[in-house]
Amino acid sequence: MTPSSTLSLSGERFTAVYRLSGTAAEVEARARAICLEQTVEFPEALIPTEAIREQIVGVIAEIKPCSSMGSSTSQGTGFSPSSSTSHGTDSISSSSWSDSFDPDASDENPSSFEVSIRYPIEAAGRELTQLLNVLFGNVALQPGVRLQRIDLPPALLQHYTGPRFGIAGLRQQLDITDRPLLCTALKPMGLSPTELADMAYRLALGGIDLIKDDHGLSDQTFCPFDERISRCAEAVARANQQTGHTSLYLPNITAPADELNARAERAREQGAGGLLLCPGLTGIDSLRRLAADDQIALPILSHPALLGGLSLGSGLGSGLGTGLGSSQGLAHGLLFGTLTRLAGADATIFPSFGGRFAFTAAECQEIMTAARAPLAGLAPIWPVPAGGMRLEQVPELVTFYGRDSMLLIGGDLHAGEDLSARCQAFLRLVRQASEQTSND
Repeated sequence: MTPSSTLSLSGERFTAVYRLSGTAAEVEARARAICLEQTVEFPEALIPTEAIREQIVGVIAEIKPCSSMGSSTSQGTGFSPSSSTSHGTDSISSSSWSDSFDPDASDENPSSFEVSIRYPIEAAGRELTQLLNVLFGNVALQPGVRLQRIDLPPALLQHYTGPRFGIAGLRQQLDITDRPLLCTALKPMGLSPTELADMAYRLALGGIDLIKDDHGLSDQTFCPFDERISRCAEAVARANQQTGHTSLYLPNITAPADELNARAERAREQGAGGLLLCPGLTGIDSLRRLAADDQIALPILSHPALLGGLSLGSGLGSGLGTGLGSSQGLAHGLLFGTLTRLAGADATIFPSFGGRFAFTAAECQEIMTAARAPLAGLAPIWPVPAGGMRLEQVPELVTFYGRDSMLLIGGDLHAGEDLSARCQAFLRLVRQASEQTSND
């Protein structure tokens, strides 16, 4: 092959930190293979020019045993504090990382290693889709590879506007400064738009801040989208007039690609105060597009439907039982925190420990940290623990997640005869727990 052009890239790189399973020698070989797979996807010996080899192919920056990193809580926050900027042109055969890597070193868990690989920023282009492709595209098909966190330099982050509102913007919109926000869902599926609107009215009377559709509500014959959003938005507005409190209604606009924006526009026209989207169903870049649309300009609540399979994989060489978590897929903090935030969600729903799903407290900590940690100029977003939470858990949830969290309780609010009264009890518990936490 005769090269037809000369590469002249900036030399600046971003970093992906993977966890790989295997012996030290196997991990080193796999790391070298990832450097190729995620960029040129071409046999190293057949790369046509040194410029491609030096400027395009990924560079191994570091390999170290996982246990030397500390607990799993520190490993999956999604955004690395170390600098990713690299102006060098080391190839995958560089010894820059290997001087500190001892394949014979003993370790509590020598079969799991963290591998930092740097890719040229130009490989990611200016697109979230291509960034994800470089980070984890083909290696997502291989067992025993888990993407733990990423580090993106300003030259790459400048292409992403991130959340429009975030924590501060939503607090300002609701005029709530001193406590976690209250969230709930309209359910169960099978109720008519009129019945759901009546429920939304009573929830708003009770003081719930954000009233979202259940993610199972779409555009079904028994509950058409247009009628539901019209009735529910009107009901919440009517309750707001009575109470003086601001409650927001967030319809689920998850839809086929050719209908998504139209549903978002109709929701805004009908008075919706925000939107619920399932990016696992619609694609994460659909979230970015909605968040960046100045004509819609509504807070977006991200729902985790279908995303669990990306974070819970165990596969071959599973780290389960070692304290290191799953051995493949995307780390919880990266998926539900960093990437969701990068795409522009203002709040991220995830299953909390203590509910009906399997997320651990350490994994929830990862998500909470990634949602709120400094990330260039991108606004921090609301962690929204959910999944079978109960009123009796409110003090524990406030203590664990803190003031800048949004607590989502669904079915348990309906356990009593008076729905509005249960909502008011929810609000009292949150206020009491917030005051207690502030005094401790």
